[in-house]
Amino acid sequence: MSVLSLWGEPLAPQYTDMIWSGLQCTLVLSIESIALALVLGLLLCIARMSPLAPVRGIAIGWLALFRNTPLLVQLLFWYFAFPGLLPQSVRLVLMTPAEWTLFGTVWESPSWEFLASLIGLTLYTASYVAEECRSGVATVSKGQWRAAQALGMTSGQAWRSVILPQALRAVVSPLMGQFMNAIKNSSLAMAVGYAELFYVCGMINDATQRTFELFGIVTVLYIATVGVVELLNAILTACMTPLHGRRN
Repeated sequence: MSVLSLWGEPLAPQYTDMIWSGLQCTLVLSIESIALALVLGLLLCIARMSPLAPVRGIAIGWLALFRNTPLLVQLLFWYFAFPGLLPQSVRLVLMTPAEWTLFGTVWESPSWEFLASLIGLTLYTASYVAEECRSGVATVSKGQWRAAQALGMTSGQAWRSVILPQALRAVVSPLMGQFMNAIKNSSLAMAVGYAELFYVCGMINDATQRTFELFGIVTVLYIATVGVVELLNAILTACMTPLHGRRN
């Protein structure tokens, strides 16, 4: 059997268009959830280390909830159960496709499948980002905190100018690992009907029954996508490593 006959049908134009569309959906979901999770995770980290017991307690409970439940369960909750908790008017807005024109461009409202996936993946990833950030902050000596206080800095100024820049070096690689996990975890969005790469692969498989070839293609695409993040991690790590450290 030739390579062309083995891979020809899954790579037919109508299917490659679907695969490309699925990859785009995967990238959009992954990038947006990573960006939101980074911001939310940092806020949760600060709350987790707050001297105020109520704030710290809320953060601890939040992290325990989202870290200790499966992502699939969370996605199903946001998609099926959460809309039932909303007023009917809000539910209709979220679930009814709409279009509007802005600066001459027609925009479509995101589907509920996408929004539920984005909410679930963001909250799940943010809980792990928060713990990675907290571990990085723990590497900063208490003397740095005292020095910031001695200089008359507020808590916000100390975080922004002293603590976070030093913690960044320690958390780059762990955070990149969480971002790679987010890309792989995005495949679970198929459970709520979001047409990402894995979902599209299943649709094409139903039509062609070429399971091995299709999952081979999808595997290569996931490896390539995660590999880009891994390369970025290597570049950032090299840039943040002192010259004498590289020589050693």
